[in-house]
Amino acid sequence: MSAAWLARKLATVIGLAWLVATIVFLALHMVPGDPAELLLSTGGVSPDPASVAELREKLGLDRPILVQYAAFLGGLLRGDLGTSLVDDYPVLSEIALRLPRTLELIAAGTVIAILVGVPAGVYAALDRGGRFDRFASGVTALLLAVPVFVVGTLLVLLFAQTLRIMPAGGFVAFSQDPAQHLKLLILPAIAIAKGLAAVLFRMTRAAMLDALANDYVRTARAKGLSPNRVIFVHVLRNALNPVVTVLGLHMGTLLGGTVLVEYVFNWPGMSTPLLRAVEGRDYPMVVGIILTISVLFLLINLAVEVIHAWLDPRVARA
Repeated sequence: MSAAWLARKLATVIGLAWLVATIVFLALHMVPGDPAELLLSTGGVSPDPASVAELREKLGLDRPILVQYAAFLGGLLRGDLGTSLVDDYPVLSEIALRLPRTLELIAAGTVIAILVGVPAGVYAALDRGGRFDRFASGVTALLLAVPVFVVGTLLVLLFAQTLRIMPAGGFVAFSQDPAQHLKLLILPAIAIAKGLAAVLFRMTRAAMLDALANDYVRTARAKGLSPNRVIFVHVLRNALNPVVTVLGLHMGTLLGGTVLVEYVFNWPGMSTPLLRAVEGRDYPMVVGIILTISVLFLLINLAVEVIHAWLDPRVARA
């Protein structure tokens, strides 16, 4: 992996982040009508013109569009995402409070999905057509068919309401009570992981079957290498390339799924301020959260590409 390759990837991420910011900015100005008037109108009643003018000045909508665009980009470069119109609270401070909780949920779900999906896919490929392969394939089809919010609700009904061995939801800071924090994290993480685990299982199984059919596997076996060395050193490493790619592509699904899961389990992540901002027409908060999620998605894909290049150095030379 060369420094030039990494620099090109970073430049691409920066360019895409600028493009997303530009699209978000233009979307605001392409909305029919006056955004300030839309924000203040309630129940179909036109707001007071003086209030509209005051809000337009506060949002900078009374300035030329190029000046607004320059100020918008300048604020992003300084880390200034504006102030919430509802709470009069810095958007960046709210995101800094909520984002780690959402990232923790995504990380926990990803770890569970990898620990379940990849080993199961490897074993199913080695046991092609066997009982485990058929059973796991059926469970995978079921997991992909059931929406994430349904799985979350079923987990609450089973483990919290019926068996009463897990809390139904909520949040306790790790510094306050580590055991309770992890206990509250388990069910939402499982709900997040269910779809990704199914996808990783299918991709790992298919990639393993494809790798097992290659000539280098027969050569390794002919040289007398142990079965474990053949599987884990020669087959699995090559099979992981498409698995890592699929993992990166589905991180966006995880980001979207957290909104519903956080709502079902009352986990105070990014979904709470996002839903409240949409309902309250809090433009700066909505824009700040959308930009944060977009940049996060770009960074996750960059990390996946780096891992991919580490697994297969030919990628960095392309």
